[in-house]
Amino acid sequence: MEQEQEIYRLESDLLGELQVPVNAYYGVQTQRGINNYKISNSKMSDYPDFIIAIAYVKQAAALANAEVGALEPQIAEAISKACEEIIAGNLHENFPIDMMQGGAGTSVNMNANEVIANRALELMGYEKGDYAHCYPNDHVNCGQSTNDAYPTAIRYAIIRMNKTLVDSLQQLIAAFRAKGKEFKDVVKMGRTQLQDAVPMTSGQEFNAFANNLEEEVANLERNVKLLHEINMGGTAIGTGLNAAPGYADLCTAHLSELTGEKFEKASDMIEATPDTGAYVSYSAALKRLAVKLSKICNDLRLMASGPRCGLHEINLPPMAPGSSIMPGKVNPVIPEVTNQVCFKVIGNDTAVCFAAEAGQLQLNVMEPVITECLFESITWLTNAMHTLRERCVVGITVNAQHTLDMVKNSIGIVTALNPYIGYKNSTKIAKEALATGKSLEEVALEKGLLTKEQLDEILDPVNMLRVHKKF
Repeated sequence: MEQEQEIYRLESDLLGELQVPVNAYYGVQTQRGINNYKISNSKMSDYPDFIIAIAYVKQAAALANAEVGALEPQIAEAISKACEEIIAGNLHENFPIDMMQGGAGTSVNMNANEVIANRALELMGYEKGDYAHCYPNDHVNCGQSTNDAYPTAIRYAIIRMNKTLVDSLQQLIAAFRAKGKEFKDVVKMGRTQLQDAVPMTSGQEFNAFANNLEEEVANLERNVKLLHEINMGGTAIGTGLNAAPGYADLCTAHLSELTGEKFEKASDMIEATPDTGAYVSYSAALKRLAVKLSKICNDLRLMASGPRCGLHEINLPPMAPGSSIMPGKVNPVIPEVTNQVCFKVIGNDTAVCFAAEAGQLQLNVMEPVITECLFESITWLTNAMHTLRERCVVGITVNAQHTLDMVKNSIGIVTALNPYIGYKNSTKIAKEALATGKSLEEVALEKGLLTKEQLDEILDPVNMLRVHKKF
């Protein structure tokens, strides 16, 4: 069967003419970006929130430009309607640009300008590429530069993605709290430095996981607020060249109204244009969450170790056969994959820091790698927390009798004797019990330090979970 030949239209730019697929809504500069950047296999279309964010930015700009008289009302209306379609989820396949690129995001900005211009042309009754009636640069990009439109879109995209991330985090927290309630009466041995410490409950342990992660909700929200300061109207370097008087304030106001977010115009546009400090802070918040999440997964894997020769305190839901050679082995694959996601997030934060530091003079051209790292970290963390909750945490069970037996057999509970017989005598009892294999109770009775009734009360695991009076 003969393959259908693709038809092209011819477009031109500074570098000359180039063929563009006739049905594509993007144009010549997007095509150059496609040709130039075959780097990461991560496309703009992989991040719908980014496409939606830049459409909101372009819509706000069009409305502001119409208001100050820089755009004809008919063109501004068509641009706005095209943006609305993109915000609704249409035309996203026309954003094929690789997230990793040179040019400080110019290819992304032009991709949006061209798609919006061509759809606006159709809405006005013209053919795609008939730019005399709506031009990507002169009309869609009116009063703008990549250097203000691109970072503003990045910031709003992160704000949108953060909501999904926080929702995933809160669901995971709720799952840990549910286990805390379920395991509230299960006594186990607490450990410090992998050595026996003092008794606690499994419920307390899982509640601690929940509370530890709860702090990260507030930390993420605190840092995402920094992204609400934008430099729209600063154009190339923050001086506002080619933006109409009043445009910057109006664009910020329209963007706030359209999105429901409280954006603020930067007080110093020249400072704000190259500044990537808000990205660094938000990336650090992602890293902090990743560090905590990874530590919790370490604990889950350790507590589930065994089943015969490890701690075997909890059972993780079996998700896959664990070995191609060892029959019957089941590994903690869900915490393991979550650990690895966290490692990636920590590495991405390092890349963000290097890229932020690499900015020079009036612009940081390394924003594309910052963007890709942040988007990837948010996406991976969101997915990992959903997976951890659904395929691990909700199905965890506890081996209550085994954990209680370990408490009763532990040398660590000698700590409870300190207030009654002193640290020195408690040390002697622990040492002798360890050497002879006798119980702490047996050694203490032999030495006549306490009565059996006193020992029964002091060493009752349940009593050791709370403050109690000295005899």
